[in-house]
Amino acid sequence: MKILLSILLIVTGTFAQHTIPFASSGNRIELSVANTSTVALNSAEIVAENVPSWIIFATTKEMVTQLSSNESKIAAFTFSVDKSAPINKPHILKFTISSPTGEKWTKEIAIQVSAPEKFGLFQNYPNPFNPSTTIEYTKPISGNVVLKIYDAIGREVVTLLEGVKEAGFHQQVWNASTVATGMYIYQLAYKNQKGELEFYRKKMLLTK
Repeated sequence: MKILLSILLIVTGTFAQHTIPFASSGNRIELSVANTSTVALNSAEIVAENVPSWIIFATTKEMVTQLSSNESKIAAFTFSVDKSAPINKPHILKFTISSPTGEKWTKEIAIQVSAPEKFGLFQNYPNPFNPSTTIEYTKPISGNVVLKIYDAIGREVVTLLEGVKEAGFHQQVWNASTVATGMYIYQLAYKNQKGELEFYRKKMLLTK
C-alpha cells in the first residue's frame, strides 16, 4: 500500500513560508493524505510528534476514514504559539500516519517564530504582592535594556536589569523584602529600531 502525505501550513498574519507570528493563535496545518494504491484504506491515524512546549495543539491526533484508491482527504491541526517561544530558531515538527495494519509513514516540517512586532511592558504579577513579583516584557529587536524600580516620589530603589537581551519574551523577578510597603514604579528603557531611547513605566503595590 502506498500513501502520499503533503502539508499545507496556514497561519494568522503576514509571514514568510513556515514562519509563525509571535504569540499567535488560530494557526492551522493541513495534511493532505492521499491513498495512491489500488486498495481502499479503511482508516488512518495522523499524530503530531516532537511538539515543543511553546506550541499548543487543539489536538495532536486526527483520523481520516474510508480512503478509496487514488482518493485524498485533509487532516487539519490547529494550534497557538506561546509567548515563551524562541525567536527565529527553526524547529522540526513530525507527523506520523499509521494504518490499521501497522504501516507507518512520516512527514517533517520546519517552522520558526518571528519576533514581536513592537515592544511591550506588561503589568507585574501578582499585584499587589509580598514580597516578590514578576515583570514581563517583549522586544522586537535585540539590544540593551535597563529595568529600574522607583518609589512613589521618584527616588531610584534598585536597578533590576542592565544588559543586552535578545528579541522575544523576557521575565524579571523583584524580591522587595528589604523595602517598605507602598506604591512603586517600574521603568524599562530600551533603544528602538531607529536607535531612539524609549521609556515604559507601570505602577505596582507592595503590601506587607
